[in-house]
Amino acid sequence: MSLGIGRLSAPVGAFVAVLGLALVTPHGVHAAPLAAQLGPPVALAVPQNGYVGHMSVAPAHAPVGTPVTLSGQGFPPDQEFDLAWRTVNGSWKAGDGVYLGRDFAAVAYRIATVKSDKDGRVTAQFVAPEDFGFEHDIVLQQGNRLLTQTAFDLDMTVKLKSDHGPVGGPIEIEANGIGWAELQASWMLLYDNAYTGWMSSITTHGTAHFTIPATGRPGPHILEVLNSDFGSIYRNMQQSPQPDRPRFKLRYTITDGAPVLPPPAEQQRQTKVWSLPAPGDLVSTPAFSTVDQPVVTVGTGFEPGKTYTLNWTSLTGNRIIGHWEEAVRPIAEATADASGRVAFHYQVPDDLGGNHTLWVDLGNDKRKVGNYWVAASALPLDVTSGPVGTQFTIHLKGTGWTETANIYTVVYDNGHTGYACGFNSHGDIQIFMQATGQPGWHFIDLYPAIYKGKETHPVSYRLPQLTYADDHPAEDLPAFHFAFEVTEKSAAVGQ
Repeated sequence: MSLGIGRLSAPVGAFVAVLGLALVTPHGVHAAPLAAQLGPPVALAVPQNGYVGHMSVAPAHAPVGTPVTLSGQGFPPDQEFDLAWRTVNGSWKAGDGVYLGRDFAAVAYRIATVKSDKDGRVTAQFVAPEDFGFEHDIVLQQGNRLLTQTAFDLDMTVKLKSDHGPVGGPIEIEANGIGWAELQASWMLLYDNAYTGWMSSITTHGTAHFTIPATGRPGPHILEVLNSDFGSIYRNMQQSPQPDRPRFKLRYTITDGAPVLPPPAEQQRQTKVWSLPAPGDLVSTPAFSTVDQPVVTVGTGFEPGKTYTLNWTSLTGNRIIGHWEEAVRPIAEATADASGRVAFHYQVPDDLGGNHTLWVDLGNDKRKVGNYWVAASALPLDVTSGPVGTQFTIHLKGTGWTETANIYTVVYDNGHTGYACGFNSHGDIQIFMQATGQPGWHFIDLYPAIYKGKETHPVSYRLPQLTYADDHPAEDLPAFHFAFEVTEKSAAVGQ
């Protein structure tokens, strides 16, 4: 069985015995590949017999999309060289249920092929690419030989697609030039001084796109993007070991008008999942779904006229004490037709999210095996309006079991309030919330997160990952959005 482990499909037995890990790259890369922006990859050249020549760039630092001019002198005359941009490719180290962190591999891309003149001078122009921010080496090389290099700083930027809109409307945020190194990679969002969540760009080369709802009263609201490697926001960065890191403050104005409410819960279901494993011998239609949905699983090569049982594999146990085991249950029976084809009809069990192994016993220690992916889903709120203090319930189904899928973090009016785990309850999460705030609409968002892992720096555990859609490690998971209308203040709670 394999539950929610990205592009891996090893059985749980392999997870318990030997942790087979993979570097996982999700689908949602917004930036054009660097090869398309600059040129093809080139060798990571090294100096040979010392450095030759000198180069400089103007400007020395700039944001994505800025024209840059390079000039150099002191090189062998009338020769061709490669001008290369050095960076890294990022990936998550996750798989078979565990999270180990992030990995960065050094790479270089050709900016241009340049030829020195008779005096040994070179010039070139390029556009600062959409890439990880902060310092990059620009290298002049011939094959594997590095002649010289200079530095260019890619400035980080944060902007809003629009700076105004009605309550509940989307605030679309784009950050470019997020770094990858220590003290440059972990950026967090504050909304009206409340911690909202963190943005990652490990597999998106320093670019982050995400959307939050406009919450609060009509009028101006302040968004801040600040850095911290330790989970909690670092507020006096000007007194830190790297005080020149940028700080961003953006203003968004909530306008009068009808609220923009989230779509009904049933319309928030996933329509595609990039992390589906190969179907195997048993092919299911649809290839994934939420719990309780009808499915047909078909296989061929069975003995005509014989009745077979389709088995469903899951996990049971307790993550706190570190013990869990496979659980198998029959979910359907069917008889092979004259051609040896079997079609099993059933409803997806109310179980953990992620991938489940399907198998049919053929006898003589032989099986036909398939996979089925359970996607997380949300039920409608049981109560959608009432005075302050009204209790309402958020109810999710099909949440996962891995360290990157077994929790959802809760954000109320863009303020992080905690997390909820569904492993012990077989993917079922119920969260009891209290209505708070001024009369009017309030918004609750549930974001995927990383529960725990071996990575100790930066600390990104149990925090809302605002960039979950593009850059979540291992699984492709949805977020869920709700709205509650506070109708009046309640004297019963001292208002």
